[in-house]
Amino acid sequence: MLFQKYQIVVFKEKQGCCRKFRLRGWTTIFIFLAIIVLVGTNIYLWKNFQKFRSIEKQLTLSKTLVQKQKVQLLTFANKIKRLETDLSRIKEFDTKLRVMMNLEPEQVSLNSLGGAPDKGFPNTYFPLYRQELLTRKMHNFLDQLSTEARLEEIRQQELLETIRSQKNILAATPSIWPTQGWISSEFGYRISPFTGRREFHKGLDISGPVGTPIYAPAEGKVVFAGKDGSYGISLVIDHGLGITTRYAHLSRYVVKKKQKVARGEIIAYMGNSGRSTGPHLHYEVRLNGMPVNPLRYILN
Repeated sequence: MLFQKYQIVVFKEKQGCCRKFRLRGWTTIFIFLAIIVLVGTNIYLWKNFQKFRSIEKQLTLSKTLVQKQKVQLLTFANKIKRLETDLSRIKEFDTKLRVMMNLEPEQVSLNSLGGAPDKGFPNTYFPLYRQELLTRKMHNFLDQLSTEARLEEIRQQELLETIRSQKNILAATPSIWPTQGWISSEFGYRISPFTGRREFHKGLDISGPVGTPIYAPAEGKVVFAGKDGSYGISLVIDHGLGITTRYAHLSRYVVKKKQKVARGEIIAYMGNSGRSTGPHLHYEVRLNGMPVNPLRYILN
């Protein structure tokens, strides 16, 4: 049978001609097997292609999920950092109040989350082990932050009780900015703009336009109002408890000697009188006659 010959006759429609093909038996079987193998191979490849498409789709979904988790973790980390910053600011405010109340400042360190997460994670890939590491660090930090918040609440309650018992100290403390502007010269040693030599600057220079309002930083009584040599037109307010403030280089003042003033009340306007290189307020705070850094008292 394998060695027999077979003829395949092909007739053309409506024509009298035909074509004949001669095939041996083994050739026919070979063609038939080849067709079976080809069909089977196509079916196998099609199934593998469908499986690959499914895996590719799952991989895309996994990458999208990981990216979303990454964004959520980074957002969470940023919120924690902002919370840490807020708590640090509250502690700084607490320290300033304790200085004003003559209480011993409490030095409590707050453990950080370790800075910004590795200077920003890659945008294209976020390894799973780094997610787990960051998550553990955030949970540990939240526990520490919760403990810090409870301790800070206790300290604030203690401070509040002290303030209530010493209202006169708080009222006499120059705790707000006396005017608006920018600091052009800080308290402490500096190079004199007039002599070029190193000298001690007894106050804070706040620059701004002529006519900028100046406010009393605490309640008190005006003990000097007039011209005072190189200070030019100036004011001195006695706040009690040994605290006085000086306002120099004014354009004019709107209070008079022995007048009582309240915190936030307008007392003068910025100018350029006296020994001055430009319009600004020279603001001094003195404690028992000794100049101290005004920033030590300013809370806002």
